[in-house]
Amino acid sequence: MKSKIFLYLFIFAALISLYQFVSAGNMVSDKNEQIDSLKSKNEELQKTMNDTVQTLQLKVLDMQYFSLDNNDDALAYYDHLKLQDPSRYIADKLLETNETKGDNPLIPYEGMQSDFKINKIKILNHKWILADFSDGKHWGEIIINYELKDNLGVDFTLVDHLLYTRSN
Repeated sequence: MKSKIFLYLFIFAALISLYQFVSAGNMVSDKNEQIDSLKSKNEELQKTMNDTVQTLQLKVLDMQYFSLDNNDDALAYYDHLKLQDPSRYIADKLLETNETKGDNPLIPYEGMQSDFKINKIKILNHKWILADFSDGKHWGEIIINYELKDNLGVDFTLVDHLLYTRSN
């Protein structure tokens, strides 16, 4: 009787071990398939991400085309002045015109909500600036001709302007 119980226990233990072995093998193969699937998805995402980064880099380069910082010929005009960052210097000088009481003197409109002040500045080259202005509700753009002198003074001359109208 004892020997039969041990035989049944042995067979039962062998069946459990066989089940565990087959189950573990199936689990390992499923996990390997999941890993392979995730690797292929990761490779696709990497490729898509690389393509997106390249596209964004090209867009940034395109947007920087009209910029004093990326125009060596225009920057050559300021070599003798030994300015660290001519674009920042010119932008700061232009923003100083906002400090006058009332509207900015370069903006040919009277502010309707409050005073018109220059907000954003894009220095195109060694002669022209494109700027955005606003009074908080109304906005527009101006093109400015500027001259950076040897004494580091800057003269600004309004070339053209526009005020956006709201159509409600």
